[in-house]
Amino acid sequence: MTYRRILILILLAFAASPEVFAQVKLGKTETGRASYYASMFNGRKTSFGEVHKSSELLAAHRSYPLNTMLEITNLENDEKVIVRVNDRGPFSHNRIVDLSKEAARLLGIVAKGVAAVSVRVVGMEGMVLLESNEHIDPKSGKVIAMRGKQ
Repeated sequence: MTYRRILILILLAFAASPEVFAQVKLGKTETGRASYYASMFNGRKTSFGEVHKSSELLAAHRSYPLNTMLEITNLENDEKVIVRVNDRGPFSHNRIVDLSKEAARLLGIVAKGVAAVSVRVVGMEGMVLLESNEHIDPKSGKVIAMRGKQ
């Protein structure tokens, strides 16, 4: 009976795997609304088991695997930042991503609380893959698109 259970678990793992990988296509983009974590969540554990730090560039997403790297663009001012998914949420149905306070500050959405955003998958496990004309500003963490020939 134990071998049968193990076989069933292995088969279920392989059946679920393609769905997980399909969700993480590099370059996949979605648009919607973003909010950010309230201050009371700073120091609490996330779904990933990490301590949430509002000073880091982090996000919560309902379906992307943990450690997925996302480029968030504020559609109102075109500011961009890269965050790492380390939590599940948001639990409001009209939002697609929750951001740490630092990510929200860099995007310019702290005053409004909620903003229209574009979310693009740019990497996994801490690795970021950008277009050939893009780079990350080391001081701000923002994605910069360079114009002209490289």
